[in-house]
Amino acid sequence: MLILNRSRLKLSSIKHLRRLTTSNPRRIEDEGDWFYSSEWWDDNGNTVFRSVSDKGNGVVSVVASHASRPNESQWYKTENWLGQRYAELRPRSEQNVSFRILGYQWRTLRFNDVTRQSTAKVMTAYNESDPGSIFLMQQAHCLAVPYLKSMISAGLTSLSCNCDMLSSVYGKTSMKVLCIGHGGGSLPLFLACKIPGAMIDIVEIDPVVISASTLAMGFPSYSIMKKHGERSHSKPNLIDKVIWNGIHERLFLYEADAEQFITESTNIYDMVFVDAYDGDDIFPRKLWDPDSIFLKALGERVHPEHGTVVVNLHSDIDIVGESLLPMGKYVSQVCKAYKKVLLDDFESISGLAFTVHAPWVCNASLVVSRGFRNGTCDTVLNTLISKSLEVENTLNLPFSCLQYIKRGLMFVD
Repeated sequence: MLILNRSRLKLSSIKHLRRLTTSNPRRIEDEGDWFYSSEWWDDNGNTVFRSVSDKGNGVVSVVASHASRPNESQWYKTENWLGQRYAELRPRSEQNVSFRILGYQWRTLRFNDVTRQSTAKVMTAYNESDPGSIFLMQQAHCLAVPYLKSMISAGLTSLSCNCDMLSSVYGKTSMKVLCIGHGGGSLPLFLACKIPGAMIDIVEIDPVVISASTLAMGFPSYSIMKKHGERSHSKPNLIDKVIWNGIHERLFLYEADAEQFITESTNIYDMVFVDAYDGDDIFPRKLWDPDSIFLKALGERVHPEHGTVVVNLHSDIDIVGESLLPMGKYVSQVCKAYKKVLLDDFESISGLAFTVHAPWVCNASLVVSRGFRNGTCDTVLNTLISKSLEVENTLNLPFSCLQYIKRGLMFVD
């Protein structure tokens, strides 16, 4: 999940610290609004994790900086909730346990001290009866990076056009999700929080990145899997049960090569997210070459009727002023490869592919979705717009799905 470094980011002439516009005045505050990016973008934080990767990511570090939201006057609500959760899990405990929040921080994962790979908001708290029991909790509802909102908005909207996603939102049916590339874990954690029926496999090749996310970015360590499919931890500890309330049990984080994982898997996935740039800002060719083992195997593992794949891409041409990202040669090659292998190579499968552009950063989301049949571009666009509003309201999202769907949408030929 890569954010382009400052040297490649071209901000518009309008001041970049601006709130996302919304037609819904009652929408909850988005703590991950780009308005707050100045709190974590500048190089004025403290390094809380640092290690060297041997998987192509160079120096992997996590930098912490102050987060202004939520306001300290509101912390008591979460402290009370933590105490209530503890009491529910330990009803016979003679001692009333209280929790105290030390603060909220932005934690930014970096490669080689330059590339901002991902950013998450993290709460630090402790059990008042045991001051040494400090724990971190990534804020699952908060997405700090615009391209993640773009990927989720475009992906879930497309999926909902062709299947009953509501049953998974209400926990009645399961939804199988695969995330290629982990970073700080914001995307899978957000999905697990918002969709109780989601069962999420995460594949990350770099053990240093996994350590950074679980030790310094508040991602649940109970999610870490062994090679043979068993949990690294036989059972979650009490604090995990308190703060995650079952979310951690639906996350499965594998240290594995994506190609090997997908060729050995027998799962059929409803959704796949691919965000796998390395420390040199490179999307490995074997993850997008139309003749690659990975892409051909992926085509067999995506649900034939509604399977949706979302890929994070960097533009290979910079933004010019207010104009949208042009479709450069590299991005065009990736888009055509995914469309060919996931759609065109299957005579019995229909679908469509399109890209949308994330605001403020040089990223585009490619969506390849199976199930769309015989619709004109206008018909499909109207369906996407209608479904985006449905997804936004159903999941009670703090940001506008529609804004991310309509931004520079282009169908892939």
